[in-house]
Amino acid sequence: MTQEWELERSLDAVAPRLRALRQRREATLAELSERTGISVSTLSRLESGGRRPTLDLLMRLATAYRVSLDDLVGAPQIADPRVRPKPFYRDGKAIIPLTRDTPGLHAYKMVLPGHPPESPVPQRTHGGYDWIYVLSGRVRLALGDEELVLEPGEAAEFDTRVPHGMVSASLEPAEVLNLLSAQGERVHLRTVDG
Repeated sequence: MTQEWELERSLDAVAPRLRALRQRREATLAELSERTGISVSTLSRLESGGRRPTLDLLMRLATAYRVSLDDLVGAPQIADPRVRPKPFYRDGKAIIPLTRDTPGLHAYKMVLPGHPPESPVPQRTHGGYDWIYVLSGRVRLALGDEELVLEPGEAAEFDTRVPHGMVSASLEPAEVLNLLSAQGERVHLRTVDG
């Protein structure tokens, strides 16, 4: 088996991997096009195998999906199991991924900025399930009309179809571990219009 044949086989495997990843993230080609700057037709040809991926295209897709280039192309796993998180920010929260692209469940460490105690907790609903664990600080968790204050070492789990939101319970930041189902990950961490 030659090295060139192995390369061809790896490149052929990228198309179904790209399609599966997009479908797992429940994204349309148009949404992915907006996030990457790659045309819908090019994305479609990449997913069908009608176009070979270039490094530029793969880098843009890996960035949009927040996965490594190795994960995107299916490079053989090396012995190092460490996850190399790349923090990002949403709604003032620092979010640090703790898992690779795992189907169905995602883990994050979140740093919630200080929040005025008298200000309301913004809430939203969506399909999915969340579990949080408070590492430091105090967290206000709003679930519909109910509000709880969680201390370090306390955890909560809830169905995300219930209106929910969490903020620091004081002007000091708080840190939480957050496990999200795939649907929860899509809504919480993706840029949502409106």
